[in-house]
Amino acid sequence: MAISSALGIGSGMDINGIVSQLVAAEGQPQFNAIARQETATKAIVSGLGSLKSALSTFQTAVQKLNDINLFKTTKAVSGNESVVKVTTGSGSIAGSHVMQVTQLAKAQSSIAATEFAGATEVVGSGTMTFSVGAKTPFSVTIDASNNTLAGIRDTINSAADNNGVTASIINVNNATNTGTISKLVLTSKDTGLANGFSVAVTGDAGLSRLDTSVPANFTGVAAADAKILIDGQAATRSSNIITDVLQGVTLNLQSTAALNTDVNVDIQLDNAAIKETISGFVTAYNTLNSTTASLGKFAGTSGGSNGALLGDSTLRTIRNDLRQLASSPVTSASNSYNTLKTIGIDIDKDGVMTLDSAKLDKALAANLSSVSDVFSSTDGVATRLKAKVTQYLQTGGALDSRQTSLSKQLKALSDKRSTVQLHLDNVQKSLLKQFIAMDTAVGRFQSTGSFLSSYVAQLNG
Repeated sequence: MAISSALGIGSGMDINGIVSQLVAAEGQPQFNAIARQETATKAIVSGLGSLKSALSTFQTAVQKLNDINLFKTTKAVSGNESVVKVTTGSGSIAGSHVMQVTQLAKAQSSIAATEFAGATEVVGSGTMTFSVGAKTPFSVTIDASNNTLAGIRDTINSAADNNGVTASIINVNNATNTGTISKLVLTSKDTGLANGFSVAVTGDAGLSRLDTSVPANFTGVAAADAKILIDGQAATRSSNIITDVLQGVTLNLQSTAALNTDVNVDIQLDNAAIKETISGFVTAYNTLNSTTASLGKFAGTSGGSNGALLGDSTLRTIRNDLRQLASSPVTSASNSYNTLKTIGIDIDKDGVMTLDSAKLDKALAANLSSVSDVFSSTDGVATRLKAKVTQYLQTGGALDSRQTSLSKQLKALSDKRSTVQLHLDNVQKSLLKQFIAMDTAVGRFQSTGSFLSSYVAQLNG
């Protein structure tokens, strides 16, 4: 097209401006409609995301109550923690025990008798072979590159196959307390007789001073096992942390007591931990209820905004299902405690769950097994809720299907916008072509008119 025509020079009209307004007048209503649909769809997508997040948080609280081991949770009480500290874990069983600690496990610690002027003094050369319990022996070679006291220490510690010995150097008074000397100390990495060690040396006289087969070469502490009496029965272990004497119980030995001094160890059901988990469930239920209420809120004349899922059938179904599953009787529980209400948990008309702590305490004290059944038996509240929430959140479930469908709608709206824009681009091209043709014709008419006027003026002249 000619530049003059595109600018409307022939007719004096703003062709581009006129065409743009005509195109906008045709396209804006369609774009506005698409934008409204997108906004509404995105609000629903966001609402479903909030709902799924709230359900996922609630699911975590439900799963804790659905674990039958929760109602076997125990705590340990030691009659003397200066002798033994006690903790419980999975599988521990309530009961009382009497124990004595007659010997603590010890790691072998061997101090070389030879006094060295310092860590850089040369010791000797040869081979040191370490035997640690029943483990495969390992050896280190000592030569001119590492034959100082510090070199021997570092070589032992860095040996790739070192399976149980740590070397160190101590700087202490000499035998006459008139100066400072250095000594090599070899220590088992683990306690117990099974982790005791020996050192055999093949080498010169200097290095042979570190051979443990010569009693005079080393002093120190011999390896020892822990020894206890539990309910009158003896038990020997290589460590002071004992996990296999009482099922699910860890005994952390601290010191030995005088013989025949008993320490009571009580393993008790931990009702406080159970109550805390139940209280967490109530809080999670109320949080979910608040979220669903907000998503389905009708603002009316209050001036606020409607919930993102106002009138949504899926939201309504979820709210009704969860409330019914939480409040209906448990067929797999005893007659005395077979609903949440019978153990102190109630739901009001607004769906808010409340916990009567005193009533729950009474139920736990009277029949812990029945309380467990209310939640975690085959038809328990937590069992039912877990199954239902999992159904909602699973891939291909109601919420996932809705989100997939809405994503397709948003894609379709985006495609529709592109289609409208393509149509408007074509309309713009067509209108420009028509207006430019008109502008060109007007320009020609004006040019002809100017020529005729000039010609007539010449004739009259």
